[in-house]
Amino acid sequence: MYFLVQANIYLDPDHYKVFDALDELGIEYEVINIKPSDTEIAMKANRKDVFVYGSVTIARLAKQYSDWFPGSFYGGNHLYEVYAGHYGSHLLNDEIKIGKLTDDLVWQKGEKKFIKPYKEAKIFTGKVFEKEAWEDFIIEALASPKLSITKDSEIQISKPKTTIKEARVWIVGGQIIDAGYYKFNGDFAFEASVAAEGIAFAKEMISLFNLEEAFVMDICLTSDGWKIVEINCINSSGFYTNTDVKSIVKALYLYFSNR
Repeated sequence: MYFLVQANIYLDPDHYKVFDALDELGIEYEVINIKPSDTEIAMKANRKDVFVYGSVTIARLAKQYSDWFPGSFYGGNHLYEVYAGHYGSHLLNDEIKIGKLTDDLVWQKGEKKFIKPYKEAKIFTGKVFEKEAWEDFIIEALASPKLSITKDSEIQISKPKTTIKEARVWIVGGQIIDAGYYKFNGDFAFEASVAAEGIAFAKEMISLFNLEEAFVMDICLTSDGWKIVEINCINSSGFYTNTDVKSIVKALYLYFSNR
C-alpha cells in the first residue's frame, strides 16, 4: 500500500512522526502540499492502492477517487446523525443541534454552549462559549485569512459536559491498535496507560457499531462512566505526544495490503 501524506500540517506538532514511521518501516510514500482551495489531488505515482493522511481537505478530496483503496474514509458513517443511532446514550453529547455558523442562536441569561465544527472538523477548535464570546468569534473567524470558515460552515451545538479524563483510540480492522490520554481535568492524577475500563468500553462500542474498517474514537470518563466524545476520520486525525504512530502505520499497511 502507498501512503500519500500531506506535508503542510501546521497545527499538529507531532505530524512529523508519520514520516519517521514510514521510513522506519520501509513503506513507500509520497509527500504532497494541499491548499484549502484545491479541487483535486496531484499525485505523481500511478498507484491505486493509496491511503491518504493529512488535513480534512485531503481526506475530503480523496473521496472523489473511487478507484483508490482504501483511499479515504471521510464522511459517511462519521456523521453524527449516522453513528448516534448506534451509540445513543453512550455518547457524551447525545443531544445536539446542527446549524450554520451565522444562525441566530437562542441564549438564556448566563448560558454556555459547547460549539464545534460539524463536518469540517479542523476549521476551528470546539470549546465552551458564552453569547458575547461566540458572536465575537464569528466576526473574527470570518475576517481571518488563516481560517477556512464561511458563513455557511456547519456547526454542532450541545450542552457543556464535565469530563475527568479523555483518550484517543485508534481502531483498524475492528481491533484497538493504540490508545492514549490527551486530557486530564481537575486534580485527577496522571496515568501513563488508558484504564482497562476505558479499553473495555471502547471494545464494547466497536462491537455495537464498527463504524469503518479504520477510524478513531475519542472516549472520556465522566461521573456517569465512560462515554464517547466523538468519532474522527483516521485520514485526518492528529497525533499526540504519546501516540504510537509506528504501530498505527504498520497496522494500516498490513491490514489493507492483504485485502
